Amino acid sequence: MSRATHTRAVVAMSLGGLLFGFDTAVISGVTDALRHEYALSSAGLGAAVSAALWGTLAGALFSGPPGDRWGSLAVLRVVGLLYVISAVGCAVATSLPAFVAFRVLGGLAIGASSVLVPVYIAEISPPQRRGLLVGLFQFNIVAGILVAYLSNYLVAQAVPADIAWRWKLGVAAVPAGLFLLLLTGLPQSPRWLTARGRDVEAQAAAARLGLAAVPVVESGGTGRLDWRIHRMPILLAIAIGLFNQLSGINAILYYLNDIFAAAGFHGVSGDMQAIAIGAANLVATVTGMAIIDRVGRKPLLIGGGMVTALALAGVALVYAGAAPAAWLLPLLILFIVAFAMSQGAVIWVYLSEIFPTDVRARGQSIGSATHWVANAVLSFAFPLVADWDRALPFWFFAAAMLAQAALVWRLFPETRGRDLEAISADLAR
Repeated sequence: MSRATHTRAVVAMSLGGLLFGFDTAVISGVTDALRHEYALSSAGLGAAVSAALWGTLAGALFSGPPGDRWGSLAVLRVVGLLYVISAVGCAVATSLPAFVAFRVLGGLAIGASSVLVPVYIAEISPPQRRGLLVGLFQFNIVAGILVAYLSNYLVAQAVPADIAWRWKLGVAAVPAGLFLLLLTGLPQSPRWLTARGRDVEAQAAAARLGLAAVPVVESGGTGRLDWRIHRMPILLAIAIGLFNQLSGINAILYYLNDIFAAAGFHGVSGDMQAIAIGAANLVATVTGMAIIDRVGRKPLLIGGGMVTALALAGVALVYAGAAPAAWLLPLLILFIVAFAMSQGAVIWVYLSEIFPTDVRARGQSIGSATHWVANAVLSFAFPLVADWDRALPFWFFAAAMLAQAALVWRLFPETRGRDLEAISADLAR
């Protein structure tokens, strides 16, 4: 029973990653319909699509304190409900303000998921498998993006065109409902219970989850991030969240078709590009998950940073006219593979490991919020800079990845195979 409960807990939490990816990508299949349905200008469409991003930032910023106070599991039940309400609300919305409001709710759920799901999985995972199990969250984000593309295609084939966009958005309620169902009956994290002084409940939760023993966690913490005590993990969280986006990953994925078109690939199918990039992302994510607990976090970040820098410099050379345009797709696939095996596989794992239990959700929210702020800024700036000089953004991203590799080598501690309490104790010194 304990093994089954632990498996169900990990599967349920990983499904939160699938919802994250699905809700992020599903909007790509309804933009034309939204423009027609609500008579939107380009600015209006941008506002409708980006509404979820601002909700995501808010969810990442503000989910940490309730997660630390009431436990990640309790707050995630509310998050699951928000996913359901957002999906159904977007599907039936009859006005633009209503649609935007429901998109913001979905964004809140995405942001909170990026904070609380990795925290819960990390706290119930044995040290030797923690990287793999928390990595399932990233895998399901990638899988959710692909499922959204597939779902959009299938709905478009099966539903009349005038209402297909509503079904594309509404279908997200199905995995959201399953997420809520799987959360039913799961215990709170034994680490969180111990930190709150609820030792009897912690022992019962550990037994249900099949943990060998209740983790020894100092109780009576203030539950507040203190710069004097938590300076190092705060800086590490900001750095890994920032460099994740300074790789250019989201800016490149958002503007992938424009990137190909600017290099002269007007005849290349957008669908085929997405499939090639998406498949490479999925395979590389699985590979990263498989080796993260053997190789470690630092080697993946250092090696991945150097390879992504090489690939991005190659893309810059293509745009500068110093390399053939035919290299563009292989270079972008190399970039995606290197990113997925390093930054993609490590970010949520590392953020969930470096803070003490009493402030883990708050700490995770710092890294996650940094990630989303950088995402918004870079996604806005990318087309503006690229219009001025197409190669310049890629030179910038390449330089940032070299800087990341050097910073990780000098300052980042390795967390592979270590107890969470030992990690946070070292970083507090």
